[in-house]
Amino acid sequence: MTMKDKNRICSLFGIDYPIVQAGMVWCSGWRLASAVSNAGGLGLLGAGSMYPDTLREHIRKCKAVTNKSFGVNLPLLYPDIDQHIAIILEERIPIVFSSAGNPKTWTELLKKEGVKVVHVVSSAKFALKAADAGVDAIVAEGFEAGGHNGREETTTMCLIPAVRDVLSIPLIAAGGIGDGRSMLAAFALGAEGVQMGSRFAASQESSAHEAYKQAVVDAQEGETVLTLKQLTPVRFIKNDFYAKVQAAEAACATREELTSLLGKGRAKRGIFQGDLKEGEIEVGQISARIKEILPAGDIVANVWKEFLEEKKRLSQM
Repeated sequence: MTMKDKNRICSLFGIDYPIVQAGMVWCSGWRLASAVSNAGGLGLLGAGSMYPDTLREHIRKCKAVTNKSFGVNLPLLYPDIDQHIAIILEERIPIVFSSAGNPKTWTELLKKEGVKVVHVVSSAKFALKAADAGVDAIVAEGFEAGGHNGREETTTMCLIPAVRDVLSIPLIAAGGIGDGRSMLAAFALGAEGVQMGSRFAASQESSAHEAYKQAVVDAQEGETVLTLKQLTPVRFIKNDFYAKVQAAEAACATREELTSLLGKGRAKRGIFQGDLKEGEIEVGQISARIKEILPAGDIVANVWKEFLEEKKRLSQM
């Protein structure tokens, strides 16, 4: 019996290992997605940082180098969402991970076209709403995760069992997961798969700037922070930009003043262009345990190997 027979996430996506690479803005291009899929996991293209024509280009390049399953991560608040949906359907993408919006808006249409839909949530309440919208699976993401995050600040260890208790559909854990040990812990809490962002952001195939990748590797415990909660909560490494945000919030800055300070393109500036002072260096708390930049295929293999080793060790206790 294979993993595809025993594990609902593997069966749903047609993959060998229940390991999903998060669709991160400015990191998740065709090179990363195809490398993860070719290694037996599920690679995702991060459509949130792509113009419609760019998304189509990355889909076609990904198809050219893998015959394995891959999908698209789609922030539902993206301004050209209708164009992205049209391209996903035209290119016959089989899997969509949606986030940052109401899953009811597009799930029915996508499923009618045969697309498997997964929605990312940060609470059991929103997990139930996503299930009511008809999604095939849920990603429950704890606030340890990098980038945009839930206002609830619920940790992965609390969130996964809370979602598992109210849902029967397949569940993927995210937030603070970067190795086999944390994957096994997520399974113990009720997950059937894991989604990893930060670990793959610091991979060789990630489209992020090399300075960003090195900043992730160099990050120490306590160096990331969840901030900008008046706007949209986001976790990134503390830097000069964060100091300005902290000062503005201490001075009781209005939402409009914070919006002006944030400006446009902070994530691109930090992740894609490597501005470590004034950009958003978005990454999760797990960065403190990431010590080297590896090929994505090695990351998949290492995580799965450690998962099995730790599972065996625990079974002997």
